Amino acid sequence: MSYGDLALEENQRELAQPRFIHLRTHSAYSLLEGALKIPKIIQFAVDERSPAIAITDTGNLFGALEFAVKAISSGVQPIIGCQLDLRFTLKDNTTEGAGFQQAQNKNMAAPPEPIVLIAATQVGYANLVELVSRAYLSPDALDSTYIKPEWLDEFNEGIICLTGGELGPIGRQLAAGNISAAKERLMSLQDIFGNRLYLELQRPAGYDRKVEAATIDLAYENGIALVATNEAFFLTRDEYDAHDALIAIAEGAVVSSDDRRRLTPDNYLKTEDEMVKLFADLPEALLSTVEIARRCSFYPTTRDPILPRFTEGAVGATEAQALQAESDELKRQARAGLELRLANQGMSNGYSRADYDDRLELELSIIENMKFPGYFLIVADFIKWAKTQEIPVGPGRGSGAGSLVAWSLTITDIDPLRFSLLFERFLNPARVSMPDFDIDFCQDRRDEVIKYVQQRYGREQVAQIITFGSLQARAVLRDVGRVLEMPYGQVDRLCKMVPNNPAQPTTLAKAIEGDEKFNEEREREPIVGQLLDMSLKLEGLYRHASTHAAGIVIGDRPLSQLVPMYRDPRSDMPVTQFSMKWVEQAGLVKFDFLGLKTLTVLDTAIKLIARRGIHLDLQKLPLDDEATYQMMSRGETVGIFQVESPGMRKALLGMKPDCIEDIIALVALYRPGPMENIPMYNARKHGEEEISSIHPMVDHLVAETQGVIVYQEQVMQIAQVLAGYSLGEADLLRRAMGKKIRAEMDQQRSRFVEGALANDVKKPQADVIFDLLAKFADYGFNKSHAAAYGVVSYHTAYLKAHYPVEFSGRVHDL
Repeated sequence: MSYGDLALEENQRELAQPRFIHLRTHSAYSLLEGALKIPKIIQFAVDERSPAIAITDTGNLFGALEFAVKAISSGVQPIIGCQLDLRFTLKDNTTEGAGFQQAQNKNMAAPPEPIVLIAATQVGYANLVELVSRAYLSPDALDSTYIKPEWLDEFNEGIICLTGGELGPIGRQLAAGNISAAKERLMSLQDIFGNRLYLELQRPAGYDRKVEAATIDLAYENGIALVATNEAFFLTRDEYDAHDALIAIAEGAVVSSDDRRRLTPDNYLKTEDEMVKLFADLPEALLSTVEIARRCSFYPTTRDPILPRFTEGAVGATEAQALQAESDELKRQARAGLELRLANQGMSNGYSRADYDDRLELELSIIENMKFPGYFLIVADFIKWAKTQEIPVGPGRGSGAGSLVAWSLTITDIDPLRFSLLFERFLNPARVSMPDFDIDFCQDRRDEVIKYVQQRYGREQVAQIITFGSLQARAVLRDVGRVLEMPYGQVDRLCKMVPNNPAQPTTLAKAIEGDEKFNEEREREPIVGQLLDMSLKLEGLYRHASTHAAGIVIGDRPLSQLVPMYRDPRSDMPVTQFSMKWVEQAGLVKFDFLGLKTLTVLDTAIKLIARRGIHLDLQKLPLDDEATYQMMSRGETVGIFQVESPGMRKALLGMKPDCIEDIIALVALYRPGPMENIPMYNARKHGEEEISSIHPMVDHLVAETQGVIVYQEQVMQIAQVLAGYSLGEADLLRRAMGKKIRAEMDQQRSRFVEGALANDVKKPQADVIFDLLAKFADYGFNKSHAAAYGVVSYHTAYLKAHYPVEFSGRVHDL
């Protein structure tokens, strides 16, 4: 290699070295402040060929795991930080000026001022999570959210600290001329962080050069490194006006108001070249950003599910010992529970005791192999407690009703063999994922069960799950219209031009594209164009944080050791800072505690009926009561669970149900798409239309639904019988058909046809059946859920048919 080639290679190597790394980026999780969605931040780094980038949201770590996972998948090093308010305690000997002296004379603390904490190591991330959690969960957090210097004394290891620029505790004192106070605070932070402390410089338009000069002097005098940052809230300079409107929305102000917070057009994600040019006179401050990135060796990752140990033998044991102890306990409870169930309710027609025992042992072996015994035991425990407290619990919800183990443990009250429900639809050994029991409780007493769980596992180990409300099309138009001071009627007219479909919200861009009137309004008045342009830029940003209506997570240790925690002022329970999707990827297991008003209605009615000396057990009500079906066939179902809408009543008039299978089918069919099959179901039921055969081998599987494929389980069973699938494989087939991914569908078609050929089914017919299954799998319903809710519907109808006065509640208070 020639000297010239060596020089060129060296030059290219130097060019490849980063010259600046962004350390002060606010994502959309800086609520109503950051306008940068996480994918945009990562794409910026990719486009800039930046090896790393940080998010430092204001006061939270909402996006930490999401950012880390997505950044790594894009080849970018994620740096996790947080901007937190630090409140110093004032001292008697302070010389921080008259205002500061007056504050301490009144025994007040200094106002909180922002610093930035960045997790450099695994210990540092754990400490950052602890600090952020304390900021919300400490008693003082009820009024405002901040951290204290003494917390930093305890939880600083592995954390890098930036001083927050002009608005931080050093910069503000320098701006006020309190040099000694600034130095005192700087020394306090240096004592805590040592060489992990960096004095931060920012140069937005109009920055105070005197403050910067004083900051540089302090750095040189005390041997503290400088770091150059640019606090970024939006992607490009031309997004400034829209972001300014966002700030006005956050403060309930209007854009024209002078008395509100304003940022500068420089608060965007500047390129490396722009930052190098901006700080050309301070190259060491630029190099510090690269140094900090290299010091950061940890980012949060996904982890396997973590559950508290349920049995005494599992506490403190190895993982294998704990699993064995919990498996043994689950088997003991399930076998004893099945014995009790069969003694009280008997076996379903057509099944033997061996059928029940074999199904139970198969499920137990799958649960043990998938390492989920503890999950079943935990759910069974709080449901059994609720029932001992006479708190009404639903018979099941979702695919969990397909488990015989769940029925034996009284988690559900639906015999899965009686209704041909499949365990593999709930827990598939061919696709490892957490089981998920959704539990309905009496709406009035749901909170009692949650309090029991808190007492059972410890308040610090139980929490609700955060959710985020976003600026959707209509909402963002109204908010931006307000801060632009547009007439309400004009904004309202524009909002009503956006289709209103809560189930599938229409984006503003799609609404504008689909309605020429938007362009007519834009051409008529320039302010409308401004409104639409700003709204398009702000749509989808997070507006506020709240809590999931039903989701609860339970950990095996204080949750702040696993995820950052938050406080919802409307709840006395702590809340995870990660949303549903990401809290599960962080290893926490979700339990759904749902409140169902119908259970309260049923419970009240049964107590009123008991005053007459009639004691009803819902589990023992006959499912073939003629009076109940006659009432439903007349459409007299006002107040009846699931079937009281006008559309449902019309469907019942046509169906004239005479068995529980009809009610279950109607629960599954009455949805957009499948409801088109209700007339066919009814016509076939009443002999007005012949039932078409799918294939003699599988016609019995759809006999109860008049030859119509209604349930996902039917798709699975047809694949099992006709093409030799295991039920686990059939569940994968069902999922593939629902996703309609071409490559996966082609692979499944080959597998299906090959299996069908082995059963003497001709290829053309196998292809036709595969296409039929694909069509119905797209909107097939979960039979386990339909069965459970169909039974609740029947129970409410039975009480209305036989005890109308008590059912309607027209009796004095209990």
